[in-house]
Amino acid sequence: MFTGIVTALGRIREARQQGDLHVIIACPFDPAEIAIGASIACSGVCLTVVERGGHAGDAWFAVDVSGETVTRTVPGMWQPGRRLNLEPALRLGDELGGHIVTGHVDGVATVVGVCPDGDSRRIGIAASPALAPYLAPKGSITVDGVSLTVNDVADQTDGGCHFALNIIPHTAEVTTLGSLEPGEDVNLEIDVLARYLQRMQSLRQ
Repeated sequence: MFTGIVTALGRIREARQQGDLHVIIACPFDPAEIAIGASIACSGVCLTVVERGGHAGDAWFAVDVSGETVTRTVPGMWQPGRRLNLEPALRLGDELGGHIVTGHVDGVATVVGVCPDGDSRRIGIAASPALAPYLAPKGSITVDGVSLTVNDVADQTDGGCHFALNIIPHTAEVTTLGSLEPGEDVNLEIDVLARYLQRMQSLRQ
């Protein structure tokens, strides 16, 4: 379980196919505090630590990424050099600063616009018809592992929708969202509460 509050930026150092895709991620964590078997969300994807090393401030950890995960996440995401938003799993007693996030990607969406909005960046994202029913103004959405509030939703004729987010300067600085440009893809996880409400509504029909 996660909150969507990113604690560090990592970078893929190595990725090699050995059955599953074995990925080594450089990070600023203390390896002594990374447990083998622990869960870390990597740009919205919950992965299990299978190795770790380095030293505090210059560490690394390794994960195995299944073929299913590769096909359900942003194309090219698991390439060396790629920056990732990192969040260790929530511990009992930790502050729930964002919203409840599971680390399961529901779909890939595309950035359709970026423009300044005061000191912030306003980002427009196109969501598929499968995800559109779960998006609502002032609702929660996880984009590349970052908990955000949906500002506006515009339904499209194909059944999908465009939704808008405001990325404040702090979020832009400490996550990968500050460098997003039109045409780039992002991982989306819908709000778990919206998922249950949609299911309940479908059973009433």
